[in-house]
Amino acid sequence: MINRERLAETFRTLAQTSSPSKREGELAADLRRRLDGLGSDTWVDGSAAATGSDTGNLIARLGGSAAAPPLVLCAHMDTVGPADNIRVRFEDGVFTSDGTTILGADDKSSIAVVLEALQVLRERGIAHGPLELVFTTCEEIGLAGAKHLDFSRICGRFGYALDAADTEGIITRSPSANRFEIRVLGRDAHAGSSPEKGINAIHLAAKAMAGLAIGRIDHETTCNIGVIAGGTATNIVPPLVDLRGEARSHDEEKLEGVTRGILEAFEQTAAAHRRPEESDGLPRVACAVRRSYHRTRIPDDHPLVSLAVRAAASLGRPMRAKISGGGSDANIFFEKGVPLGVLGTGMREVHTTREYVKLAEMARAAELLVEIIRLHAAAA
Repeated sequence: MINRERLAETFRTLAQTSSPSKREGELAADLRRRLDGLGSDTWVDGSAAATGSDTGNLIARLGGSAAAPPLVLCAHMDTVGPADNIRVRFEDGVFTSDGTTILGADDKSSIAVVLEALQVLRERGIAHGPLELVFTTCEEIGLAGAKHLDFSRICGRFGYALDAADTEGIITRSPSANRFEIRVLGRDAHAGSSPEKGINAIHLAAKAMAGLAIGRIDHETTCNIGVIAGGTATNIVPPLVDLRGEARSHDEEKLEGVTRGILEAFEQTAAAHRRPEESDGLPRVACAVRRSYHRTRIPDDHPLVSLAVRAAASLGRPMRAKISGGGSDANIFFEKGVPLGVLGTGMREVHTTREYVKLAEMARAAELLVEIIRLHAAAA
């Protein structure tokens, strides 16, 4: 049923089209031509003004041949870097880059799977309901495209995001996440002649971090400080350091507790190093926290779950609901009242130059998607 040669060529072409976050325009134009050729009504929304991308989200509506409710399918167009001059290699059924860039299977394997599924529906005359296809921008930098999507134009009440690895799982639960920025303000001084006049902001930040639990906090909670920037020269006591990090949890109270604990550690460290004789209030800490996204909770008996399970069963495969430690566009859709189960395409080692995906896994994902769409129409 799946044309593997066509699927492979589609993926290769998509992967070699550079589309790091905010530079998805070339890919969006290619996808729009492909979708128009399949008879879709396509448009680009106005989210670019908010995201800073060179294009908005690409939305396509494909009319159905069965009286079923619209089904939403979502994938993101952007990738992390390094993403310029990607050279795709295909050996023994496995796609990789040449090792100098990412491959882009996250999430172009998903886009290729969706396109192949649409081709199969058309070629085989498989009855299907209306399909709403949403290809977002800037997913990798805070789900920005989805956050600025005009949901008033989305008619489907549930569907699927393709943005995971496991082709035999559907992600129905994912965590909430907070992002935080911390600025530690010290005092500069000459590091050789008068270091005692300075307050080393980097040292204070290191002391605060040393007392923190970083990484896996428990089975449903994680935190990370991923970016640190500070200092100007080796002979200057650094007066400033900026840190950026995140905390995630499936439990809202735990999330707020971990976030608060991190900020308090920096505040307490700064307070412990203030000198009563100084009037400038240094060192001090400035903090900002914002919610990246809210958790998803899709019940196991939700129609989108049972539909995926039935589709897998009809193909002789298992399908299980899964819990994820990461977020995706599905989190934003869930907030807006449009739950999306997250399906996998076999992508592995994503966000690294070791990224790879097997053609056989992509074909399995496409087969499953076709069967989901077919059963959705049949049930109606």
